This record gives sequence, structure tokens and C-alpha cells, in this order.
Amino acid sequence: MTSLYPHAYFGNTIIPIEDAKLSVASSAVLYGLSVYTVFPVVMHEGAPYAFRLHDHYERLVRSAKIIGIDTFTPKWTYKRFFEAVCELVRVNEVKERVFVRASVHVDALVPGTRSRGLPTTLSMFIYAATPIVPQEGARIKTSVWRRVPDYVIPSRAKVNGAYVNSVLGKQDALDSGYDDCLFLDDSGHVCELSAANIFMVRRGILITPSHASDILEGINRKTVLEIAHTLNIPIEERTVDLTELYIADEVFACGTSAFIAPIIEIDGRTFEGDNTITTRIRESYEECFNPHGNFGKYMSLLT
Repeated sequence: MTSLYPHAYFGNTIIPIEDAKLSVASSAVLYGLSVYTVFPVVMHEGAPYAFRLHDHYERLVRSAKIIGIDTFTPKWTYKRFFEAVCELVRVNEVKERVFVRASVHVDALVPGTRSRGLPTTLSMFIYAATPIVPQEGARIKTSVWRRVPDYVIPSRAKVNGAYVNSVLGKQDALDSGYDDCLFLDDSGHVCELSAANIFMVRRGILITPSHASDILEGINRKTVLEIAHTLNIPIEERTVDLTELYIADEVFACGTSAFIAPIIEIDGRTFEGDNTITTRIRESYEECFNPHGNFGKYMSLLT
């Protein structure tokens, strides 16, 4: 279990995290009707910086729009969201790299299965930046469960209720002695891990499933592609077959909570490469958290 910081943002104010609660009769609890994002906050020269904060805010807005939550955006401009993040980080006296989880909850009581015109609450809390997969090399297995397709629950929206699919897949992987699962779509093509995007390298080309492959349009995925472009690494975004992964030169996962994690085994098949491209991308990814570095544009000073 990860460690939580003592104060949360909830109901337009900062309160003790144990008091940040939703009703058991709310849409968020009854139907999983919340959307969320998670972003890192790092310390640099004693000051807190958030990684791609505006992108994370925009993802909250887009997720809400996709599933029909229409009362969040009129109340929450980026300026107000930014100020709330600053206040939360300051009150918790953050001194290390952490994650901030921001969620928009529909908190109407027993409104039935609908989303429009219902009240919402923004919650945010901070927890230790502990990776969800081993950073020295993850072992994954193809899930017996298929990824929920976009035409059932939209993959582009980070909807809390949809993560039952991820729980099923990851728990099966853990029960089988692996670190995480690999989801396929209903046509048998590669999607992503339980909560991370996936990349492979074949013959010097960086390849990842396209947005049409029932994946989350990950902010860290976007960052990896931008890094690869800067490093002049050829890129392909396309449909990926499972057997392509089996014969890849390198495979890695990426995500806020996954960081850049080499994958060393899939379904009992190991990779013998030296992870040259993965290492280059991983090193550049860490540079993204230096506001004065080559990728400093990604960082927002929280003051």
C-alpha cells in the first residue's frame, strides 16, 4: 500500500483526507461515474513543479465531455484548477516526488443512470510516487480478459468505473506470478497494460499501438513519442500483433505510475536485447522533470 499525504482537496477546500468522502448513494459510488487523472509533482531547487499540468487538466475536461458530465468545466477553469493544486501541495509540505490524483465525481444521490445536469465535486489527494511495475524489468502475460472496446466504454476517457477491466486483468496476472497483464482488443491486437501504454522496438523502429487500438491517449505516451522525435528515432503508430511483441528487440511500458519500465518477459518469452533505445528514452524522460533542462517546457512551477 502506498502512503497518503494528510490533506485532500474536496468540496472547494482543504480537509483531512479521512474526511474526504462521497455518499454511498452518489452516482460516483453507485455507477463509477467519476473521471480522473494522475500527474507527478517533483521538487527542484526547493520548489514544486507539476509535469504537463495543463495536459492533465485538459484530459479531465475531455473525459468529462466524452461521458456527458457537463457541470465541471463551467465551474473549473485551468486557472482555478492550477490554484487548487498549488494550495494542496503547499499545505501538505511536499518535499519529494509525489503523485497527485485529481478526480471529478458526479455526487448526485440516486439520480439513475444518466450524467447530464448533475452536480460534481473535484477531489485531489497526494501519495508517494511508487511505481506500479518493477523498474528493473517487468514480466507480463496476455490477459484472459479483453480490453473494453471504445464502443462499450470509451478508452480515451479515464472513467473510474472502467477500471474494473484493469483490475480483472492485473489480478489474473498477479495470481499467475506475473507483474502485470497485456490486454488485447476484440480482434486480438495489442492494446496496453492494466494502467500503462506499451512500446516495442524492431530493427531500430519504435512502434506502439495507434489511438484506434482501444488505448488511453496517454500523456506519457505522447511524451515518449516527442522524445523519440527529438532523438531522431523512427516511429510507427499502428495496429500491433501479439506475435510481433514476442520477436521484438525491446519492449517497455510507460505511464505516470509505470515511469519507463523495460519489459523482460511476455508469456514466458524473454528478450535478450540490450535495451539501447529504451535506455535512451528513459534517460531523456528523466530530463523532462528538470525545469531548466531540454524538456523544461513540460514543467509548471506551483506558486
